[in-house]
Amino acid sequence: MKERNFLDSVMEFEQQLESMHQQFRELMGFVAEMTEKNHSLQLENHHLRKRLDKIDEQEKETSDRQRPEKKQNTVDVGEGVDNLARLYNEGFHVCNIHYGGIRKGEDCLFCLSFLNKQNA
Repeated sequence: MKERNFLDSVMEFEQQLESMHQQFRELMGFVAEMTEKNHSLQLENHHLRKRLDKIDEQEKETSDRQRPEKKQNTVDVGEGVDNLARLYNEGFHVCNIHYGGIRKGEDCLFCLSFLNKQNA
């Protein structure tokens, strides 16, 4: 009788180990997927930063050529609003509720309301 209980316990333990091993494999798959996604996003972020730096350089060059008498430290009042509108069009939230979050292709009434107030 005791030997039977011991064998049952060993078999139950083996099933638990198999279940834990399966959970571990699923977790490792998830970690691998998240690591790939993270790497992809870092690469995309790096490319976007390089692109933004290049655009900033071009804008600075054209600005310097067009307005040499204007001081370098002055900033256009509408420039910030233009940047926010550009960010919104690139798919990011600019409202105070979800600022910086990805819009996933959907329009945000808070963002649109904010941009309309700034343009008015």
